[in-house]
Amino acid sequence: MFRSSLFGHKTSRLLAIFSLVLALLSANFGSALASNSEPGAVYIQTNQAAGNAIAIYNRAADGTLTLSTIVPTGGFGTGSGLGSQGSVILSENGRWLLVANAGSNEISVFSVDADGLTLVDNIASGGTRPTSLTLYKDLLYVLNAGDAGNITGFVMDSSGQLTPLAGSTRLLSGAGTAPAQISFSRDGNALVVTERATNKIVTYAVSKDGLASGPSVHDSSGITPFGFAFTQQGVLVVSEAFGGAALASAVSSYDVSNGSFNVISASVPTDQTAACWIAVSRNGKFAYSTNAGSGSVSAYHVGTDGSLSLIEGNAGLTGGASPIDASITINGQYLYVLNGGTHNITAFAIQADGTLIRIGIFEGLPAGSAGIASW
Repeated sequence: MFRSSLFGHKTSRLLAIFSLVLALLSANFGSALASNSEPGAVYIQTNQAAGNAIAIYNRAADGTLTLSTIVPTGGFGTGSGLGSQGSVILSENGRWLLVANAGSNEISVFSVDADGLTLVDNIASGGTRPTSLTLYKDLLYVLNAGDAGNITGFVMDSSGQLTPLAGSTRLLSGAGTAPAQISFSRDGNALVVTERATNKIVTYAVSKDGLASGPSVHDSSGITPFGFAFTQQGVLVVSEAFGGAALASAVSSYDVSNGSFNVISASVPTDQTAACWIAVSRNGKFAYSTNAGSGSVSAYHVGTDGSLSLIEGNAGLTGGASPIDASITINGQYLYVLNGGTHNITAFAIQADGTLIRIGIFEGLPAGSAGIASW
């Protein structure tokens, strides 16, 4: 009788513990799902010559967008496309939004909060026609694409104020290079700039004081290197527009670690026209090129060694002309593409195998809008 009662008591305790573990696992799993499904925002600069502004789209948990408000940057745009990637960027923690005002040669900084955006700084870019920005911790570099072209550094303090970094301005490989983008490597030890007119990719070593040395000039694997992104593993993935030749564009990958510059995959075709912008998935497994001449998005698998293989050349239709800049949300679930020809946004859900499912097209942008960042 005693043994039977003891066995029943132990069984009850085991069941209670098991139930508690299940409840904790369920709660944690549910919390993870909630985290992945939290709403966010998409930011695009209107790039208007009469006054630049940021269009804020609220992102629902299902990836759909609603235009919320438009906030002036305090600077001016150009009124037409910038031919660049990275004119609007978010800090890694999502606290700051930075914008290149190409028409007034300025950089604007916004703080990001639950109520939207608050302009906290507006400063001269250190050159003409700033078109691309990159931020690593508190160090900002801007690509000034006008005149001879240069890169210039700034330090950002805890309140979002920018201070020019003395002695940081560096030239590109020459004049008339038509630079498209600047970005830090994943570890912050290098800067990369693509030059469309020269078919070169230039790199700069970044020292502990934030100053860049260089440039070191490298041949691009393909013609017209344009937009690029780094994977979480540090692999550089670059689009190649091939001068807009029909169905000729491609994407290449490079190892730029420890000061090296080595081709991993050379000019893997998109089978589309004018691949110009690149977005890489949060897990580093997939890369997407927006093909301005084909109205499409191409999807690539990125191997553990950084090699590229085409999943599908026409993985997603943008539903309009000239898809340009693109951004993937912080939770890795959604890809948003800015359509330069139809002045709207196409939203895609990213599947586990890297394929895309179109969610919808969202209106409300003026002609000339450029640059996109999402959270």
